[in-house]
Amino acid sequence: MAPKPGKFELANGGTIFLDEIGNMPLNMQAKILRVLQEQEIERLGSQKSMKIDVRVVSATNANLKKDIKDGKFREDLFHRLNVVPIPMPPLRDRKEDLGVYVAHFLEKLKKKYTHQFKGITSEALKRSKITHGREILEN
Repeated sequence: MAPKPGKFELANGGTIFLDEIGNMPLNMQAKILRVLQEQEIERLGSQKSMKIDVRVVSATNANLKKDIKDGKFREDLFHRLNVVPIPMPPLRDRKEDLGVYVAHFLEKLKKKYTHQFKGITSEALKRSKITHGREILEN
């Protein structure tokens, strides 16, 4: 049976997305830091290192600076990951974006369930305070 490649090996030459990096246990953070510093991985149970070239994109809703002070997140890993920060306010603070999201997911549901969907009523849109994407939703 051939060894199964891991996530970093599969992403070699491309990009890997690490979601909710702030929830990662400290022992795993050390392993990720090693991959970023050494640019190599070892398969589980292997003695050989394998060079990799991976772009890392990570996201979290945690306050990493506070977690560093509290000893929950490694400062050295934070500095490796925080190269090009892109702050994104939570969706609750971007209500104008809701219409686009609702339209997207309703379109997916419509295709998945082959349901004849006519749109969302103007009254429902007013109550939800959705501004962008109304023309899509009011089909």
